[in-house]
Amino acid sequence: MENPSTIETEVTIVVVPRERFSYTQESLESIYEHTEYPFNLIYVDGGSPSHIKDYLAAQAIEKQFQLIRTESYLCPNHARNMGLRQVNTKYVVFMDNDVVVTSGWLDKLVECAEETGATVVSPLVCQGLPIHTEVHCAGGESGIVVETKDNTPRRKIIEKIYKQGRKVADVSPGLKRLKTGLAEFHCMIVRTEIFQKIGLLDEGLLNTKEHVDLCIQVVENGGEIYLEPDSVVTYVPGPPLESTDLHFYMLRWSDAWELASLQRLRDKWNLTEDEYFKRKYQRLGWRRNRTIISPLTDKLPFGKLFGKVATKILSLMDKVLNNYLTSRYYKANLQTRVSLTSTETVNSSIPSNQLS
Repeated sequence: MENPSTIETEVTIVVVPRERFSYTQESLESIYEHTEYPFNLIYVDGGSPSHIKDYLAAQAIEKQFQLIRTESYLCPNHARNMGLRQVNTKYVVFMDNDVVVTSGWLDKLVECAEETGATVVSPLVCQGLPIHTEVHCAGGESGIVVETKDNTPRRKIIEKIYKQGRKVADVSPGLKRLKTGLAEFHCMIVRTEIFQKIGLLDEGLLNTKEHVDLCIQVVENGGEIYLEPDSVVTYVPGPPLESTDLHFYMLRWSDAWELASLQRLRDKWNLTEDEYFKRKYQRLGWRRNRTIISPLTDKLPFGKLFGKVATKILSLMDKVLNNYLTSRYYKANLQTRVSLTSTETVNSSIPSNQLS
């Protein structure tokens, strides 16, 4: 395709770290192989290991995209805002660094936004391997509902994802473009003008429910969200993780970050701390258990009873280690946080514009 820096474009893709770095090459190559619609690319690299850092630096020169590098790990909304501040196009696509796309995916998203006037458009987001076969998100619901119990108003959050876990082959015949209530940051296209109304993304939401927060704000400001199932992408989570992924994964899904995010969501929207929050609190660390601990215990050559004991021991060790890593990160990066211009390295191959 033509060099995106030499043609007029309406779309900037901002890629940010999700939870690991080891799928970087597959994801980036997918974008360039399957995207026919002209685009700018801003890639935010938050503390990737040296081999990924070198790969991205070489690719930025070869493909002429803008690379923003920090030596510390980033929470997703912080990374997205770093990219968003550089965007001067009509649309921005937020994409995680573990997503692969299909041919025509971006054309269909832009087409939907143009024809419907949508503020946000979600593709059909799939999950796992083999790619493009199992649904992760086909739209959904988000919002705030007010109920009265014992003469006391209760503000509750709505969050529902449609068709998760279903086979694409089973549901795709019935899917069509439609107005929906939910899009996820795995991949979404957004009209950049909305940020003039709502400001930048909320960095107090460190690792969860950022998409719900954005969708609620979009609707409250008169915007609409659409699902465009003719655009298909897949996010590919671990396991397995490479050894160089583990530290970032532990921080990204740390108990401290998730607890802070839930409390921020509760306070921001004046939500009642109901069963929704209690369930979330009880499940802190479930991703680490699924992705790190379970693959270890599944390999043990002993019976189920020993496996349960080993899982319990490893889970306790995980809690201690997770707390230590999170505390060390805060001491090293947040208490001494300086301006972005002194902590990031930018390889700028396209024009940029500061968003207010």
